[in-house]
Amino acid sequence: MSVLTRDEAQTRAQLLDVHRYTIALDLTTGDETFESLTVIRFAARTGADTFVELKPAELRSVVLDGESLDPETLDDNRLPLKNLSAGEHELRITASMRYSRTGEGMHRFTDPADGETYVYTQMFMDDVQRVFAAFDQPDLKAVFELSVTAPEGWTVLANGITEHLGEGRWTAAPTPLISTYLVAVAAGPWHSVRTEHRDLPFGIHCRRSLAPHLDADADEILDVTRACFDRYHEKFAEPYPFDSYDQAFVPEFNAGAMENPGLVTFRDDFVYRSAVTDTERQTRAMVIAHEMAHMWFGDLVTLRWWDDIWLNESFAEYMGYQTTAEATRFTDTWTEFGVVRKAWGYDADQRPSTHPVAPENVEDTASALLNFDGISYAKGASALRQLVTWLGEKDFLAGINTHFARHKFGNASLADFIDSLASTTERDVHAWADAWLRTTGVDTLTPAVTTEAGTCSLTVEHTGSRPHRIAVGLYDHDLSDDEGRLTLRERLDVDVPQSAPQPIGKPPALLLLNDGDLTYTKVRFDAASAEAVGTSLSRLPDPLTRAVVWNSLRDAVRDGELAPAAYLETARTHLPRETDLALVQGVLAFASAQVADRYLAPEERPAALATLSSLCRDLIRRTEDGDHPGLRLIAVRHFIDVAAHPETITAWLADGTVPGGPELDPDLRWRVLARLAVLGATDEAAIAAELERDPSADGREGAARCRAALPDEEAKRTAWSAMFDSDDLSNYLFTATAQGFWQPEQADLVRQYVPRFYEDAVAVAARRGPAIADAVGRWAFPAYAVDAENLTLGEACLRDADPTPSLRRKLADQLDDLARALRVREGATP
Repeated sequence: MSVLTRDEAQTRAQLLDVHRYTIALDLTTGDETFESLTVIRFAARTGADTFVELKPAELRSVVLDGESLDPETLDDNRLPLKNLSAGEHELRITASMRYSRTGEGMHRFTDPADGETYVYTQMFMDDVQRVFAAFDQPDLKAVFELSVTAPEGWTVLANGITEHLGEGRWTAAPTPLISTYLVAVAAGPWHSVRTEHRDLPFGIHCRRSLAPHLDADADEILDVTRACFDRYHEKFAEPYPFDSYDQAFVPEFNAGAMENPGLVTFRDDFVYRSAVTDTERQTRAMVIAHEMAHMWFGDLVTLRWWDDIWLNESFAEYMGYQTTAEATRFTDTWTEFGVVRKAWGYDADQRPSTHPVAPENVEDTASALLNFDGISYAKGASALRQLVTWLGEKDFLAGINTHFARHKFGNASLADFIDSLASTTERDVHAWADAWLRTTGVDTLTPAVTTEAGTCSLTVEHTGSRPHRIAVGLYDHDLSDDEGRLTLRERLDVDVPQSAPQPIGKPPALLLLNDGDLTYTKVRFDAASAEAVGTSLSRLPDPLTRAVVWNSLRDAVRDGELAPAAYLETARTHLPRETDLALVQGVLAFASAQVADRYLAPEERPAALATLSSLCRDLIRRTEDGDHPGLRLIAVRHFIDVAAHPETITAWLADGTVPGGPELDPDLRWRVLARLAVLGATDEAAIAAELERDPSADGREGAARCRAALPDEEAKRTAWSAMFDSDDLSNYLFTATAQGFWQPEQADLVRQYVPRFYEDAVAVAARRGPAIADAVGRWAFPAYAVDAENLTLGEACLRDADPTPSLRRKLADQLDDLARALRVREGATP
């Protein structure tokens, strides 16, 4: 497929003024394809050649200004428009388009629970071409008029308010000016909960089989939606720019959510069938706030070219966490950000594939797609949080509102954004942007404490180039507490680089740089503080402070400065006393998936799993009173995942409950069965029986995961063939199968598939496209095989096999993580 280059987009934007799309979709023509009619009204500023994009199953007709063009001139995804004259034009294209099974374009899904079918669009980047013909670039905004013919009994949702005309025919209100990638349709027999807020229709929608679960959480979802909507109207001078606000929870969605104006689509994992923690509810609230922020930053004002996609995502990420903390009951969002999202950014920023938050060389759409990573989201949001700390929230919001006023319903660049911020402050925002947004890598801050006449001074040693405004926490031992409690003496504001050492008075027990986590940097400890962390980490008073400490320990393990076993021992000592759910979940996830499975040698893994199992047992015992159900649920999940022997969890499955609770809901039942499959303590008959008990989409994925995890050659051959020899698996079933396949406990059994992976991965990625390529690189990679042979095979693949851009990026990142794990095992500093 031809990718659009920035130069081509600039040339076409200079030539064309696109007014209006009139689109008619017919979803009643079968299971494989749908009909698409597109009428584009546009003007050419001068006489020239150009092209329009589409990816049809069959291009039926093309009519330009009443004259038929030859459909055979379609070259890949480009239809040439030759010898356009200056002035107004009308282009009419009819085509048959394929439904997707990979979450790209018009995705079609039949619910195994009840046989009902649903379709929805995901048009991001260049997938609008899978649904209708378009001049597909973000700076050719237009009005979109949409009509849909759907089966009787379906409801059609779109960017604007929809009206049912009878006999399955639906129309949507014309949109304001929006970009092609933001057009959205979702059709099917949706279960809907509707209300109004500020005289606008609000709705939430899901599959019928999930109706009881959506209804159970409808009040919470709508309360969060209303609270964030109101808070944004306090922050932003521009009112919400669209005619309605629908949120559709859709099946097999590749991302967390998508900011389609007036119709946000979410993965329907956010409609909880099983018990979840309050942190997981907080994450759902944050995603709601994140997507709503895009209605202004992304939809009202849209990037001009894909090099500024980071600005959309960084802004929404920052606003999502901040607004959730301000407007909802979830007030500790930044702790979860610090321990989960920020780690994603730090890891991405230390790989060879790192890039500036604001990259300057995004030459085409394929390159742009690679930048949806921890840098564009987590590092960018961290940079904006540091900007607010340095600039002040009042000036920051004033600049944002200037930006909206200048560019509403249009397009803007990073330069426009910085100019808007600069117009509201005397500070040198342009210099800040150069230092923070055009550079790569993670700075490191290390404290150096000197003492003279009983008084200490702090010098912050700085590795890196960015300026930082940080808080420095000084903590003393609480002498009235026998358990090592630390109390905050003072929190100092320090600018790095410093103009002079900072007096801090008497020596503290713990000196913590970046207390409050207001900047993006690694931090290290002086010797006294490192000792205090070892004895008193869990006795620090604030969870965000503890998150900064845990992140520092995590970084030290990855950098070869702290032994993996020492991290496990710290977790064993302090997690049983931890109360914050995000911290417990984040530390256990790193301890099991990275420390036990990758950073420790195979012969050390059983002892590590035993340590983690013992830790989880302590948490389970601690929560027997029922006062901490979220903490107990996390402990139960991780106890299952690290179980080295099947007896305990087999008994739980047979009884349908953990003694003292919780009862085993579908998620926990499939979790137990998957672990039993890894351990060779279940079989196909048990998996089939569980699938009969839970014939839902989640159940189907659970069964695929369990079958791939069975420790026998036939199960592995079947799973491998399903992933790589056939294109039948949907994106979610591919992922589930891949998640089950590689298991450290089965190293001998699956070793033969390691070299096969590279050849087969390249082929399937080329055949099935970016979404499956991403799943292949993320989930089907043999991460368990931390050895030089795997690294050599992977490097040869990158060098010689010409993988697609999406797969190349994933493999490069995986191989860098593999090399890091090898260095950590060897005790070397990366």
